[in-house]
Amino acid sequence: MKRDFISIEDFTPAELRETLHLAARLKKDRKSPREIRPLVGRSMAMIFEKPSLRTRVTFELAMVELGGHVLEIQANGVQLGERESVPDVAHNLERWVDLVTARVFRNETVRMLSSNMKVPVINALCDMEHPCQAMADILTVMELSPGAFPNVSLAYVGDGNNVCHSLMLICGALGVDLRVSTPEGYEPDGKFVKRSRELASDSGAALEILNDPVKAVEGAGFVYTDVWASMGQEEESEQRRGIFSGHQVNSELLAHAADDCYVLHCLPAHRGEEITDEVIDGPQARVFDQAENRLHAQKAVILSLLAPGTARELIVSEMA
Repeated sequence: MKRDFISIEDFTPAELRETLHLAARLKKDRKSPREIRPLVGRSMAMIFEKPSLRTRVTFELAMVELGGHVLEIQANGVQLGERESVPDVAHNLERWVDLVTARVFRNETVRMLSSNMKVPVINALCDMEHPCQAMADILTVMELSPGAFPNVSLAYVGDGNNVCHSLMLICGALGVDLRVSTPEGYEPDGKFVKRSRELASDSGAALEILNDPVKAVEGAGFVYTDVWASMGQEEESEQRRGIFSGHQVNSELLAHAADDCYVLHCLPAHRGEEITDEVIDGPQARVFDQAENRLHAQKAVILSLLAPGTARELIVSEMA
């Protein structure tokens, strides 16, 4: 039976932990004599409705380094739902490739692809979730918290968007305390808050939704932000700058976090808006470690979907 990774919830908490350990193992083994290439002869199609740097490069490298082949499909070429229906595109692709990765505007598009395909589908970003980003985020937090994870505190400051939704779900599943602060009216979607709180109740984590960035970052070991206006919201940019100005991650805000806190950002950054140059270029920032970890986290997800036996062997050896 095929499996997808459209939402963090497609993997159980135990599977999330195992996949993160697998990512750590693959990172350690990269370009070593033990390089792992179990996907020789396998192929992945990547569909892009949105521009991409990190997603495009890291997914292609991930598949190639695992031994597979990648085909990129640009939105203006396939025109999902316009030139050809999403189900028809799905039924074509499943005859040719072993895996589809989709970076799309709407969650319903990636779910429609999944429901019409017999091969796995990975959500590389949609309007509701960004699960691969969340995996890279938590891999980074794990690396920076040796011996302490998941007993860490994370603050997310900014828009209650797709990145925030996936971050809430993974923190709730894995037992990471999370405080989210947004301006009033820009809180994360209520259904994600509800489900994340249910997961947090099971794992022993705490989730708070606030409108006070100072309270959110107080004593936090990690402070995370994202752009105030995502792709597709450009017409709101000017209005949002005024509304979100009090949620900028700057040195004054960080003074309320733990002295040794780390700063995260999923990139691209709008410098001088949600984060200052002083902070993103400063010693506490780990945003490029985070970007690097997209590669390793996505490798682990791909391997878990296409070669679960190999993934299991590597997970056991890494956790031993």
